[in-house]
Amino acid sequence: MYVLRKEKVLTILGGLVEGHSIRALERMTGVNQNTIMSWLVRAGDSCHRLLDAKIQNIQAKYVQADELWSFIGKKEADPEHIGAVMNGYKGEVWVFVALDADTKLVISYILGHRDTASAYRLMMDLRRRLVGEFQLTTDGLLAYRDAAELAFGTEVHFGQLMKIYRGDEVVGARPVVVAGNPNVEKISTSYVERNNLTMRMSVRRLARKTSAFSKKSENHLAALHLYFSYYNFCRWHRTLKMTPAMAADLTDHLWTMEELVSGALKQQGVS
Repeated sequence: MYVLRKEKVLTILGGLVEGHSIRALERMTGVNQNTIMSWLVRAGDSCHRLLDAKIQNIQAKYVQADELWSFIGKKEADPEHIGAVMNGYKGEVWVFVALDADTKLVISYILGHRDTASAYRLMMDLRRRLVGEFQLTTDGLLAYRDAAELAFGTEVHFGQLMKIYRGDEVVGARPVVVAGNPNVEKISTSYVERNNLTMRMSVRRLARKTSAFSKKSENHLAALHLYFSYYNFCRWHRTLKMTPAMAADLTDHLWTMEELVSGALKQQGVS
């Protein structure tokens, strides 16, 4: 069986987290698109396990959460798979992200519909990864209110930034205290919204108006696992002058792509 050399695999995975499409990488490397997709799924699975193990006992003062629109297969929702985004689902799907405003660490993310169930999954995942008191800020999606109450009860200082629209244009925003005693001046989603832009630029399948969109939910989720692990551990943040994982004291050095996906490389016997 032919096995790609490690340097080729790392080139492919590096391209995937820097905004290249599958077809572009096929042309650049000469590697078949099916092989590229296989490595995406392998690396994604490995990164998912790594993130689940590493992102634990996080102490954060200010956490911002937001959701990013994307789609799988087609933009219209598939009525046959309402309530789930796996097992053949095709339609719009949202990436929910929670980020530490100080370290820029992506603490939690989930893929789902823009509803209370998905917001609750995000809040519950946050609960098992954070320790100590913190302030939570989300956008004005009402689903977060029930989700945060169910997940944290009264153990969170929660505020929402309610955007003010004039037609389709955002003309302002006002902070709203939802629970606890949040610092009103810190009720902001600016960092997580900036992260949304970075995601769209770095993950080609999240870019708007592109033919490089995901055709399968498995691939969509694998790309997120790979990207968020790369962002946390390998991507140098110019303002922080370190990676988010270093700022959060999860590691003491800048990780390489090889270190990040070592589990997948070992499993496939790549050297």
